[in-house]
Amino acid sequence: MAEVSKDELLHIARLADLNIKEDEIDNYLGNLQDILNFANVVNHANTEGLAETIGENDKFNVFRKDEVKVFEDNEALLQNAKEQERNMFKIPKVIN
Repeated sequence: MAEVSKDELLHIARLADLNIKEDEIDNYLGNLQDILNFANVVNHANTEGLAETIGENDKFNVFRKDEVKVFEDNEALLQNAKEQERNMFKIPKVIN
């Protein structure tokens, strides 16, 4: 694979509106080259016999019935509340 030139890197930086300092260019060149080399490895990976997939597995959202459950020890639940009102957590208003 061809190496990325300094001019190409600076052109990409201008397109991305990045301000790269002169002493950072070699570091960016090395990182970009590593990324492109890895992309090249992925592009040439053997995919013979692999099935096409959309996701990594067949799992999907599972919805459960919304049920009210009675908790026996409300005091234990509310002991960490900053404020309480009518045996519930009182929280600040978040919508005007």
